[in-house]
Amino acid sequence: MDIPAWFETQPYYQTRHGAAFLGDSLALMQRIPDNAVNLVMTSPPFALKRKKEYGNVHAKEYVEWFLPFAEQMKRIVTDDGSIVIDIGGTWIKGQPTRSLYHFRLVIALVEELGLHLAQEFYWYNPAKLPSPAEWVTVRRIRVKDAVNTVWWLSKSPFPKATNRNVLKPYSESMKALLKNGYRAQKRPSGHDISDNFSQDHGGAIPPNLIELANTDSNSGYLQECRAQNIKPHPARFPHGLPEFFIKFLTDPGDLVIDPFAGSVVTGDVCDTLDRRWLAFEIQEDYLQASKFRFPELSGSPQQLPLPNTR
Repeated sequence: MDIPAWFETQPYYQTRHGAAFLGDSLALMQRIPDNAVNLVMTSPPFALKRKKEYGNVHAKEYVEWFLPFAEQMKRIVTDDGSIVIDIGGTWIKGQPTRSLYHFRLVIALVEELGLHLAQEFYWYNPAKLPSPAEWVTVRRIRVKDAVNTVWWLSKSPFPKATNRNVLKPYSESMKALLKNGYRAQKRPSGHDISDNFSQDHGGAIPPNLIELANTDSNSGYLQECRAQNIKPHPARFPHGLPEFFIKFLTDPGDLVIDPFAGSVVTGDVCDTLDRRWLAFEIQEDYLQASKFRFPELSGSPQQLPLPNTR
């Protein structure tokens, strides 16, 4: 990828469609001009009970911490662009009740920053371990927490989107209905199902519940991390999550950025889907290991020259 002329920073590495940069994403986003990005697809550090190595912020401070990043996201995204934020909830320390920090965040993004909540999504990970252990597996007074909220926000009420790009395969019953035909009638709920219901549109419209098991244990990325004795990023999201939104909200050639890139899953997906991308990550060890996602990049990441981005 040819780095845009307006982005006067040396990449840590680059691929055919994108580039990864080492540094503070707040400073790096300030180098991007207004209305230049079609999609911000990211999973920032969550507000968790225990401090993690990737720099999560306490729930009480989270909104104040995140808003400067969000201001830059709003500035750089196009009028028909989108901002997608995968953000998990957390529990109040010492008791089996939930924090509202991720709801306070989306309210602030809409009411204070002026973004629009296009739709809320829920990522269900059926493989998630039972947690929090104290309330789920010890006292058994709660069920396991296995859903992340995903906020889809936009600068205008009508961001670019087409659900035709993310259709799901029809169920066997729907295939039979399409084959045998359907008689238009009212359902018990009162909905009037017309003849259009029996038309084959190439697939079913997906719901806003995305079921993806995060069970990656033997990818090329993890194999190389083990071979090089490098610790992988501990909070990777599955490829299917950014893939869904990139297909849904962008076209080939559009520009996608991930300000909290981690192991650069978003960039990897963009390379596959022919979208241009920029990834920002402040921790060099994560960026070093992320190079393993791109087979065309030769050499060990420890041998890369350190760019001056700080």
